[in-house]
Amino acid sequence: MKIALTGIHVIDPIAAFKFYTETLGFTEQLYMPEHLLAIVKSPEQPDGAGLLLEPDRNPIAKAYRTGLYNAGIPVLILGSENIFSDYERLSKLNVVFKAKPEKNEWGIDAFFDDTCGNWIQIHQENE
Repeated sequence: MKIALTGIHVIDPIAAFKFYTETLGFTEQLYMPEHLLAIVKSPEQPDGAGLLLEPDRNPIAKAYRTGLYNAGIPVLILGSENIFSDYERLSKLNVVFKAKPEKNEWGIDAFFDDTCGNWIQIHQENE
């Protein structure tokens, strides 16, 4: 088995779709704004899992998303081959990071706000 689709809750799927495609560079898998349905994919893994940008209209989903955000916990980890380059590119696009990339025992990490109610982590493994 493999992961075909996973999702995160967002405040606004339309705004999230714009951020994930125009700013992060993900590609559209399915977009039906009239139904608040947005699924994106990594251009680096066109046959990989899709990411459903799901509205947090359910009170349980909203509480979960808000709780994670307020605690500074990322809902998604994106792999990077060159985290410093990705950090610079995204910073120039006005992406808000908690801090510059930091080395740790697992690799290098940076966290940014996806403008839709979530913290996203970028991770580069140690070489």
